[in-house]
Amino acid sequence: MAIFDLEPMKHHVLICNGGTCMRHEGEEVTQAIRDEIRKQQAEAYIHTTRTRCNGRCHDAAVVIVYPQGDWYGQMTPASGTELVQKLVAGEKLEPHLFHECTRKSSSQ
Repeated sequence: MAIFDLEPMKHHVLICNGGTCMRHEGEEVTQAIRDEIRKQQAEAYIHTTRTRCNGRCHDAAVVIVYPQGDWYGQMTPASGTELVQKLVAGEKLEPHLFHECTRKSSSQ
């Protein structure tokens, strides 16, 4: 999918398709996320990209959402669907969120 207008883009979802994640339903997670984006008619503001290994193999399957910088682990097709629903609602998928990866403020 070509993106010509970045103005409405709110979320870039990076879905790990490295070897370990693919052995932990990475393909199914990818398809579930993309299917739910279509179902929610959110293509204008949620974009997905398949990536190679993101280095968190012990947390497979891994999904990262930017510009928030939120990392999610142990994703399944069901949690992928729920993630999109949360993004549409302006929320995070707390049970899968890596809290240690949350950005720290510059004042710390």
